[in-house]
Amino acid sequence: MSIPADIFDRLQAQPYGAIRPQVRDGDVLLCSADDRFSRLIRWGACSPWSHVAIAFQMPAIDRVMVLECVEKLGVRALPLSMFITKTSSGVQPYPGRILLARHAALAEMAGPGPLRQLAEFAFGRLGDPFSRIEMAKIVVRIVLGRFDVKLHPVLGPKDEFICSEFVARCFQAVGIEIPWDGLGFIGPGDIAADPRLEAVAQIQT
Repeated sequence: MSIPADIFDRLQAQPYGAIRPQVRDGDVLLCSADDRFSRLIRWGACSPWSHVAIAFQMPAIDRVMVLECVEKLGVRALPLSMFITKTSSGVQPYPGRILLARHAALAEMAGPGPLRQLAEFAFGRLGDPFSRIEMAKIVVRIVLGRFDVKLHPVLGPKDEFICSEFVARCFQAVGIEIPWDGLGFIGPGDIAADPRLEAVAQIQT
């Protein structure tokens, strides 16, 4: 089922120690925050959701790692313990709320192959930077989405993404398409609205 708007009222926030064992490879972290770029994303998508990232268990180093695409930095990886405490610009404590969610289509895939493909794509994008031109394209996509304008292929993401475009492309690598209306950009709200996405837990920030 898709994520309802009142999900944070339905789920009691759990501390990091309780959340960490629940995380599976490919789980989604949906955020509702109030920093500057988050407000732009929410305005563009007319959605309460401002950011989304993807998580992977890494038992060899005893870490849960989060991959996200953030303003100015591009695609980066950081531990879940750090992700939930501050924004990409260093604002502490995290100015919002975070939901752990799981895509049913990924959970239903048999064998390690799809998860390996997902991880290879996600980690393969690490370091993809944002240039000023790329950032301008992203802002144009957001504005077009706000005014219900169809996305022109020239403005589509190539090596530059907003967070939700990155996560959607990760799922696309294993044949999972995130439904969206084609207006401007795939936003965090589109991922939250996917009927196959299920809430797992609210993370205490």
